[in-house]
Amino acid sequence: MAHDKQNRDAILKRLSRLNGQVQGVSRMVQDGRYCVDILNQTAAIRSALRGVERLLIEDHARSCMEDAIQSGDQDRQRVMFREVVELMEKVRD
Repeated sequence: MAHDKQNRDAILKRLSRLNGQVQGVSRMVQDGRYCVDILNQTAAIRSALRGVERLLIEDHARSCMEDAIQSGDQDRQRVMFREVVELMEKVRD
């Protein structure tokens, strides 16, 4: 699957930032920080992860789904459509 370089770079940058946030939360727990402060950070992590998911879905639509549509293969198109519906349900939860 060919990923858009700009999206890939943005995804990697966000994942790197998320990694730092998770490590920060781990230190907060180890240091016995106030629960509400930790929960605020975990909420920020969830929000950032949703941003990564949006970029990945966008990338999937622009590359994989577009390829399936252009191929004219209806079975492949149905598979891609079902995958996106399932992904949207998972992301929504």
